Amino acid sequence: MRSQADVRGGGFVEREVLRAFKFALDPSPAQAEALSRHAGAARWAFNYALAVKVSAHQRWRAEVAELVAQGVEEAEARRRVKVPVPSKPQIQKRLNEIKGDSRVDGRLPAGAFGPERPCPWWHEVNTYAFQSAFADVDRAWRNWLDSLRGVRAGRKVGYPRFKKKGRARDSFRLHHDVKKPSIRLATYRRLRLPTIGEVRLHGSGKRLGRLVDRGLAVVQSVTVSRAGHRWYASVLCKVTMTIPEQPSRRQRERGMVGVDLGVKTLAALSQPLDPTDPGSVLIANPRHLARAEQRLAKAQRALSRTEKGSKRRDRARRKVARLHHEIAVRREGALHAVTKRLATAFAVVAVEDLHVTGMTASARGTMDAPGRQVRQKAGLNRAVLDAAPGAFRRQLTYKTSWYGSELAVCDRWFPSSKTCSACGWQNPRLTLADRTFTCPDCGLAIDRDLNAARNIARHAVVADAPSVAPGRGETQNARRAPVRPDDRKAARHGAMKREDTRPPGQVPPQRSNPLASPPTQKQATLF
Repeated sequence: MRSQADVRGGGFVEREVLRAFKFALDPSPAQAEALSRHAGAARWAFNYALAVKVSAHQRWRAEVAELVAQGVEEAEARRRVKVPVPSKPQIQKRLNEIKGDSRVDGRLPAGAFGPERPCPWWHEVNTYAFQSAFADVDRAWRNWLDSLRGVRAGRKVGYPRFKKKGRARDSFRLHHDVKKPSIRLATYRRLRLPTIGEVRLHGSGKRLGRLVDRGLAVVQSVTVSRAGHRWYASVLCKVTMTIPEQPSRRQRERGMVGVDLGVKTLAALSQPLDPTDPGSVLIANPRHLARAEQRLAKAQRALSRTEKGSKRRDRARRKVARLHHEIAVRREGALHAVTKRLATAFAVVAVEDLHVTGMTASARGTMDAPGRQVRQKAGLNRAVLDAAPGAFRRQLTYKTSWYGSELAVCDRWFPSSKTCSACGWQNPRLTLADRTFTCPDCGLAIDRDLNAARNIARHAVVADAPSVAPGRGETQNARRAPVRPDDRKAARHGAMKREDTRPPGQVPPQRSNPLASPPTQKQATLF
């Protein structure tokens, strides 16, 4: 959610935000073919623009190699060679000059269109399918360069790759024409898309239609994509939302809740989600993937027995894709239901700063140092990803800002499961097999997840506060990756959730992160 303007008064804030409304489409066969044609055109435009950039990059590398062969230092050769990489305007202008037109050249035999006329069918699809793909290539190229130079936060971004039909997701984006409204709801059950026409919705668009009629929403663009057996349209709008400035009386009465995400249970809460039900402190894990595992395995075995390129294989592939899509829809719906209840029921929702990528890293190891219990770790990784803790926090991040509550984050290295929530005693030998936390000092015996939830609620810091937690030292480096404690085991792995058992007053020594080091001369002078 991007804030554009705030208008305060009366305990509420009118804020303009970018919000997407996603609809399942029910297109006719002709419309489904048109949607596939647009997705193919967007994929072709992406590959065309990327090929132009890669060609320029290869020319730059060839000229640098030529200078190095002549005895010039590589760093000096990189500074000398300047090969401009075309951007969206140059690529689009060049394509308009050579694209051809099948309506004019229709008398030519099939296959006569070569590199001189690469896309004579351009008039069959909307022009924004090309332009949005060119913009996506520019963004992908810029992200790779920024990551290579060390100015982009987060994990390393690889070299942009071409999109392959059948492997890349079918998707395209169309922009709204302000002068001539091209993207709009014709009725509450029909969405008008430029060039394609009015497509029937599987559900109702009444919510978006009423916002547009009242002048509270302005359509910006629409992204059409295929997932499984369905086409979806995500309509991006600039919406004027009325957001409460502070929590409601019911939220203030409930106060703060600590949320410990896990696999055995989806979430453990420091206080019941429903005040009338004491058992609602534990939210059961639906385990969507495990429930569909037998059907999915059967469908995948059937797929493996088919011949590549056959129609039977295509049917088997669509069946597997449909099962995966149904699992994803159920998972997303369950998470939305839980996160909305948390955001609307409490004034502050406290969670852990989990690093899901590190938690689900493979245990295979290397040829010289193979890993142990690889199959068990792979099963744990599937269970963690099925619970989707990253999506859980992402949904809480924007929903708490919508419903007047706040999101608090607990330090990644705080030992929430190993610390007694009553007296603060720590058990450094607690393992994942120990499901009950027993404190020898105060005699507390409690479920380990409930104990962790109470600790999270006690030690979490509101997300808008400074990133340095009191008494714990810095928790993140310049690349937003966590600083690992001085531990040999931690030094071998990437950043992940690890419970530090040092006393709260002792700050763990910080190790340098290789990702946070300044870029080398070779990286900084790519072009």
